[in-house]
Amino acid sequence: MEIAHTEAGLMLLATLFFFLGLGVWIGFSLMLTGLVGIVVLPALFPAFNAFPVEKVLGTAIWQAMASWTLAALPLFIWMGEILFRTKLSEDMFRGLAPWVERLPGRLMHVNVIGCGIFAAVSGSSAATAATVGKMSLPALLERGYHKPLAIGSLAGSGTLGLLIPPSIIMIVYGVAAEVSIVRLFIAGVLPGLMLIALFSGYIAIWSMLNPGKTPPPGPRIPFRQKIADSGALIPVVLLILAVIGSIYGGIATATEAAAMGVVGSLILSAWGRTLTWTTFRESLMGAVRLSCMINFILAGAAFLTQAMAYSRIPSAMAAWVGAQGFHPYMIILMLTLIYIVLGCFIDGVSMIVLTVTVVLPIIQGTGFDLLWFGIFIVIVVEMAQITPPVGFNLFVLQGLTGENIFTVAKNTLPFFLLMCTAVALVTVFPGIATWLPSTMFAN
Repeated sequence: MEIAHTEAGLMLLATLFFFLGLGVWIGFSLMLTGLVGIVVLPALFPAFNAFPVEKVLGTAIWQAMASWTLAALPLFIWMGEILFRTKLSEDMFRGLAPWVERLPGRLMHVNVIGCGIFAAVSGSSAATAATVGKMSLPALLERGYHKPLAIGSLAGSGTLGLLIPPSIIMIVYGVAAEVSIVRLFIAGVLPGLMLIALFSGYIAIWSMLNPGKTPPPGPRIPFRQKIADSGALIPVVLLILAVIGSIYGGIATATEAAAMGVVGSLILSAWGRTLTWTTFRESLMGAVRLSCMINFILAGAAFLTQAMAYSRIPSAMAAWVGAQGFHPYMIILMLTLIYIVLGCFIDGVSMIVLTVTVVLPIIQGTGFDLLWFGIFIVIVVEMAQITPPVGFNLFVLQGLTGENIFTVAKNTLPFFLLMCTAVALVTVFPGIATWLPSTMFAN
């Protein structure tokens, strides 16, 4: 890589971390760093051409925001905010408990399966952990289940909100990398089910190895009673099937399905008598705040991306990496470690928009599929949700339990290692992520 590009890249990186270190909002930090790239770099390096800031800024932000696909983002967020304020967590525990009572680990599986179900209507990791945890965690501890495993399984399973569609992170990556949102949603299904199986399998094996730490099973429940107890979950399951099925069946786009999901969640909330003017306003404002934050970060990232594109830093870095002759698996290992470290300091959305400009040319030059890389990066961002000191799920569990955040992180370590296993499996067997979308779109 040319010396000028190396120095320019390091300068922009140092500038970004300088602004972040000052506590400047991430969106502003990205824009200010892009401003340095447009104005300062041409003055310091003759090899770089000067460009009009106002035109670059306006064009970059417009291109980033004027996306019909991006309209799905606030709608899916609002859908999750509405359901977060319903009695879904109570219905979920009551409906799932009878079905897992005879499995090794028994009610501990409610954390995993419950998070998987709520993930399919939320798209947010923190909301998934909080919604399921506020009901399941007190119930598990009251019945005498092992507290560290209960905390760890909830924190780990909460990350499914990022992988099982609809996923906010997938929408952000799809827009940034110009990859089909629908294909990403479909690609996330099998890896999501794989993670559920890994988590539940670990709980079952741990429980068989530690039989004294699991309460004895309750009385057998007739099948008819199980169906009756699960009745409250049926509307939610139907909403999931309607939203996801309409996307997979080609009936609706992701944005249209998100709008249908909002209407369905409002109907469910009204039917459950939790829809009031207060909950409606709170859910709407919660969705507006989160959507504006994400859009602002995307706008700043778009401006920085343009600045870096004009300076040809990403392409120069990709050429340099290709010239080193690194094995593709070595590149993936390095990226995994980088994202885990980044996850200790910034959130998942910021991780993606900060790195995608530089990383995507490297990934394309190495020959990896961008669809597969989207699933890889989502799983790695999931891992970042449970790494201290900024793992969002750790904060959620700290609030629910009152435990020290490092104690929560220690309890979550086995599930972090299971996610490392998932990354390895998806890397060695990429078909786990790519087989389903390639099959559904074969024609």
